[in-house]
Amino acid sequence: QVQLVESGGGLVQAGGSLRLSCAASGRTFSRYAMGWFRQAPGKEREFVACISASGSSTLYADSVKGRFTISRDNAKDTMYLQMNSLKPEDTAGYYCAARGSSRYPSMSLRDYAYWGQGTQVTVSS
Repeated sequence: QVQLVESGGGLVQAGGSLRLSCAASGRTFSRYAMGWFRQAPGKEREFVACISASGSSTLYADSVKGRFTISRDNAKDTMYLQMNSLKPEDTAGYYCAARGSSRYPSMSLRDYAYWGQGTQVTVSS
């Protein structure tokens, strides 16, 4: 089992920045890939970014490429999402997820076995 806890969400003006964190516990953090997803009211949960177990490989949704940066610190069992140049359309609940048995990143929600409770990001115009 893996437990995931997100933090760092909040209210920010358009053009501002936020840094989300996802603290993991329960299994060896460095053995599995991780991802960030988001869900806006009335919409399906969508992929944002993902990172391999080692941190050497990352993937991004086109909508956030160049603005968001995913990273991880395996010594601290923590993953991050640095969000810059935020837009009102980035408003959503942000969820971190862990692949239970793979070191390779995936953009598919179905590939993630463990999920956090989410943290809200609201971007005002």
